[in-house]
Amino acid sequence: MFLILFIITFTFGSGCIKNFEEESYYNVKDMDISAERTGTTFIDLNVTTYIEKMQGDSMKNTSLLLKAYSRESGLLETQKQIELGVLKKGDTKSVSQVLTLPKNGGYDLRSVLFEENVQKGNGEIKVYNLDALPAEVQETGLGIPEMDFRVKKVDGGKVLVENDIYLANEGRETSKDFRMLVKVREMDAGLLADKVWTHTGEIKPEATVIQTVNLTIPDQYNYIVEVLVWNNDTIVERGEGYIQLSPIVEVKNRNNTQARKIQTSEFENVVETEIIPEEEYADKKEAPGFSLALSAILFCSAVILRRRFV
Repeated sequence: MFLILFIITFTFGSGCIKNFEEESYYNVKDMDISAERTGTTFIDLNVTTYIEKMQGDSMKNTSLLLKAYSRESGLLETQKQIELGVLKKGDTKSVSQVLTLPKNGGYDLRSVLFEENVQKGNGEIKVYNLDALPAEVQETGLGIPEMDFRVKKVDGGKVLVENDIYLANEGRETSKDFRMLVKVREMDAGLLADKVWTHTGEIKPEATVIQTVNLTIPDQYNYIVEVLVWNNDTIVERGEGYIQLSPIVEVKNRNNTQARKIQTSEFENVVETEIIPEEEYADKKEAPGFSLALSAILFCSAVILRRRFV
């Protein structure tokens, strides 16, 4: 018995039976939070988590799972996971993740660290009263990608121009009905020729609409058309277009330029081809009446009958 006990003690003491992998210990030291982008109905929060590996020689991969819980309901609003790879003993790593959340009340933000599939640490930070944060001035989602101009009338040296303004909503929500000011300014002197107030209307996400205004300008000048979108007393979007009724061109084989004479009246009363909606087009196709082939047969029959009676 004494010999058996001695052998067992010697075996454990000599390290023949040993866990060769030292267990890993991690610590979520701190968490920082900042508002990366603030809209009218949503907010992008940048959450930075600081992770320290205090002990362990494990070469297992780690990952960080960031969760956001509503403080009002306690429900999980969203989560995002990122792979960190292998952390070395004594390393401290900062990890930044962006969460997009409804700008409503507050949230509990929780970072959970995993080594393979085993939870090794966690940290938590709270955020309050997000709905009190003002929206960024330019965060409307609207853009003005293009403008078209058409001459409607030329009379007494004045030109009536129809201005089509393309408004694209590149945001995540239906846009508000903003006020919109359209100004036309002479390019060289900077004098204002005309201005018109209108509205953008509500525009759905990823949709484009066209708003049309009429501008009256003196003929044979060059103009800049400025479009300003207003949110209450603040300009939140701008667009620009050009009308050149007297463009400057380079003279061939010379080193100077001259104004080109444009006959503005030649662009007046442009006839548009009427586009028939598909429903009306189908109705017209199905409407009762004689087809071309049937009309030809009836015409030939009438000629034959007439010859018989004559």
